[in-house]
Amino acid sequence: MTTIDCSAYSTQLLALAARLPRVPRADLYGFLEAAKGLSGELPGELGDALDKFNTNGSVDGHLVLSGLPVEDEGALPATPTSTPAPEDRPLLTMEAMLAIFGRRLGLHTGYQELRSGTVFHDVYPSPGAHHLSSETSETLLEFHTEMAYHVLQPNYVMLACSRADHERRAATLVASVRNALPLLAATTRAHLYERPIPCAVDVAFRGGVDDIGTIAAVKPFYGPESDPFLGYDRELLTPRDSRDVAAVADLSNALDKITEAVYLTPGDVLIVDNFRTTHARTPFSPRWDGHDRWLHRVYIRTERNGQLSGGERAGDVVAFTPRR
Repeated sequence: MTTIDCSAYSTQLLALAARLPRVPRADLYGFLEAAKGLSGELPGELGDALDKFNTNGSVDGHLVLSGLPVEDEGALPATPTSTPAPEDRPLLTMEAMLAIFGRRLGLHTGYQELRSGTVFHDVYPSPGAHHLSSETSETLLEFHTEMAYHVLQPNYVMLACSRADHERRAATLVASVRNALPLLAATTRAHLYERPIPCAVDVAFRGGVDDIGTIAAVKPFYGPESDPFLGYDRELLTPRDSRDVAAVADLSNALDKITEAVYLTPGDVLIVDNFRTTHARTPFSPRWDGHDRWLHRVYIRTERNGQLSGGERAGDVVAFTPRR
């Protein structure tokens, strides 16, 4: 795991955040354009680390920025209980960090069918949440490459922590294809490379239908053959051919063996390379007291894998097209 301690930059980062518009959702395009300008003023080591990760990724597929400025517990609002956030909610420090760091990497993107098409998501426990939802808490949220079934799958998933769970038991699990590949037989790697596997989609993309079947096809390995991208979802990927079933099971076992746990605490940002990893979240116990775990999430697109065709802006909202 690569972790960068940013505590020495706290004053500089707070000064950058103070120059952002105070109500980001009032003019999101303008807010993210301002963040782009500020992203060029990041402290050298921090900016260089983001650029390096954006260019080459890493073996473990994720980057943790710790010790970032964040509101004291007493200054934070109560953990949300509904989504989307009110348009007039003032900017939170961790949202500012996601804006500036995200614009260093690429374009913040909303997905029309997900969270009412909003770009900045609050992630919090919700009673009775669907088992595939990030709002679950007391059950394992299984390994998934975020929106692996979506033609415009984001390159990065960014998570920022304003408030940890009470017992600090919740871990974000990350498994990287670069670590898993050496554990797989050459025949398994070859079989899964550019091999379309039937895949269902998350509830938000089902158009109000409980089960619309496997409307997408996801390739577990694709792209550069010697350093492939990963498409994986433990709940939604549905291999049917016996050889596919066996190969996906081998991949699942390899991913389990090289899993790393990230325990997000206030002031942490986790950047997940969504083209080369799968991630999950362990269970935790909310108390429903207004002080439960509260993360912020954004999705970032880049020019990789045909995500951008020209003319896109940070803050755009895109419609669903399944991979075939």
